[in-house]
Amino acid sequence: MSEAYRPEELLMSVVAGLLEGARHVAVGAISPIPAGGALLARERAAGRMRVSILGSERHTFFTDGGRELFDCAAQGRIDAFFLDGAQIDGSANINLVGIGSYPRSRVRFAGSFGSAYLYFLVPRVILVAHEHSRRTLVDRVDFVSAPGTSPPGVYRPGGPVALVTDRCVFGFDRAAGRFSLSSAHPGQSVGAIRDKTGFEFTLDDAVATTAVPGAAALALLRGSVREALQEAYPEFAEHVLGQAA
Repeated sequence: MSEAYRPEELLMSVVAGLLEGARHVAVGAISPIPAGGALLARERAAGRMRVSILGSERHTFFTDGGRELFDCAAQGRIDAFFLDGAQIDGSANINLVGIGSYPRSRVRFAGSFGSAYLYFLVPRVILVAHEHSRRTLVDRVDFVSAPGTSPPGVYRPGGPVALVTDRCVFGFDRAAGRFSLSSAHPGQSVGAIRDKTGFEFTLDDAVATTAVPGAAALALLRGSVREALQEAYPEFAEHVLGQAA
């Protein structure tokens, strides 16, 4: 019987698995779950991975914030990054601008920032949706902040490889431009996932169950990873990783 784990620990374990083999992982601001997953992957990599967290002083070599992140991406020095969106559609387009017809969006958000730039340049972009519902995972986004696919003939070294939600993990086929269901989290059925997803996706005859974090992963998450997260995300480190599930 596996040790009890928190939902956030499951997601961090999933993220860590998706980062295997990466040399330099960058994490944006306000991203504790991607940061925790990246730090777990770094622990497992035994010194072969660098993790840069924007807003951190301990876990980055950047001295010029986001501008240096963009420079590193253009130079091919970032292997993986994370993006989310108020909306994500079946073509992996993300919306960070607003809900409703632009420019008369009825709800406005902070903006796209450099999401499209990084989406095109970073080879392994992992999308993270903290709410798996039809209002977040939609058939078509109201505004394309960053496109998941590109027109034929457009050189694009980067792009989406997966979408992690609180219900499942989707893989993304860049050639076909669509998601496939890679695994369902424990307790989630394919029917429930389909019911809560606004876009169509493909799946195999037998869908795997997402692997849960084992004792070794939980020990790292609640030990060295928690300690490393204390600087950038003290509340998350204390209230999520600082207590037993």
